[in-house]
Amino acid sequence: MKKRRLLSLMTAAAMAGSLAACGGGNQGGETTPAAAGGGETAATTATETVEAKEGQTVMRWSIWDKDLTAYYQPLIDEFEKQNPDLKIEMVDLGSSDYQTVLGTQLTGSGSDFDIVTIKDVPGYTTLVNKGVLEPLDEYIAKDNVDLAAFKGLTDQITVEDKLYELPFRSDFWVVYYNKDVFDAAGVDYPTNDMTFDQYDELARKLTVDVPGQEVYGAHYHTWRSAVQLFGILDGKNTILDGTYDFLKPYYEMVLAEQEDGICQDYATLKTSNLHYSGAFSQGNVGMMNMGTWFIATMIDKIKSGEYTDCANWGIVKYPHADGVEPGSTLATITALSIPASAPHKEDAWKFVKFVCGEEGAEIIAATGNIPALMSDGIADTISSKDGFPADDGSKEALQTANLYLEMPVSAKSSEIEIVLNEAHDNIMTGNTSIDEGIADMNEKVGAILGGGQ
Repeated sequence: MKKRRLLSLMTAAAMAGSLAACGGGNQGGETTPAAAGGGETAATTATETVEAKEGQTVMRWSIWDKDLTAYYQPLIDEFEKQNPDLKIEMVDLGSSDYQTVLGTQLTGSGSDFDIVTIKDVPGYTTLVNKGVLEPLDEYIAKDNVDLAAFKGLTDQITVEDKLYELPFRSDFWVVYYNKDVFDAAGVDYPTNDMTFDQYDELARKLTVDVPGQEVYGAHYHTWRSAVQLFGILDGKNTILDGTYDFLKPYYEMVLAEQEDGICQDYATLKTSNLHYSGAFSQGNVGMMNMGTWFIATMIDKIKSGEYTDCANWGIVKYPHADGVEPGSTLATITALSIPASAPHKEDAWKFVKFVCGEEGAEIIAATGNIPALMSDGIADTISSKDGFPADDGSKEALQTANLYLEMPVSAKSSEIEIVLNEAHDNIMTGNTSIDEGIADMNEKVGAILGGGQ
């Protein structure tokens, strides 16, 4: 087993140069879902003034990356068609420090935004704590908005029994698999109802350790999310609990796979800076857990001819522990809020309800993006996109059962993130044992939470 791991180290190091250019994609550079970057800088604010006829109300909507985002204008066009007395004016605050710029503007005296886009959970928490967002509960109750359609997401962003945003975009984690790798091994494709034991068994069946012909049954990117968040899929724990013994079985599984050469070595992946898209596109990875933001990258890169060794691909739902409902997975969200200082709150709510509802979801899906609402019709729209895997299993994988935020609402989330990342790195590189790493998380996060969440 040690020999196989050494082979993994040598192979990954040799591949690093050729794969460094294979990355890229559509998720803000695909660093982390919450860190979508690119586009304009924080210092850039661009407003495209709209012309209003007599009797029309103009509402200002804060966004980022106007020219790089396909769904903004179609959403506005349809909303204005249905509400001819309302006009939407986009204000692009840039993407680099969007939440910081937005917070500064909302706490200033001159803000006149009617609708604001919330980029991530920490940014949402900050704005709620500053008291600059309007509670949406009365609007939701008045219009009988069914929050159950959000698969539990809105429960996780409720602050002291109040909801200050509604999600309209959501990316969630699935398993990508290379059908050619399965076919070569004579192994049946993964299913949408796969336990962790079955997932591990499949990965081991796919693995080939012949020098020069290596195949890895599984691949884990170096984000802590790729391992730690397996542990929250049963709904019993969160990443903010302060005690992390529930992570032990998943670290044991992944470290055993790493030791046996089932997946590439974490330390080598870190050293070589091998991007997950480069690893999967090489064609010698059987399965990889990753977010739905990678779907658009796969489609685009295969269409352009850049990805040829993974062109026969599919997706299935995340693996689950025994007794956990299939389709339970992890999610990140982008949401809309109404500022407490909004000049036209009732009209702003019309826009929020439209964008975050099924009509808005259909429009977002038609642009190839994943909306927060996922009905059968919306799944049909996404799966009918040219280049999406032509199998019923991949389409079914778009339907989730329970969505859990990667990082729930907490004023301490940034501090906790640092501790969890450090412990994950130490465990995966062997600097500490699993038990030592978990004890370190328990102690340090417990101290952070000592003052309450």
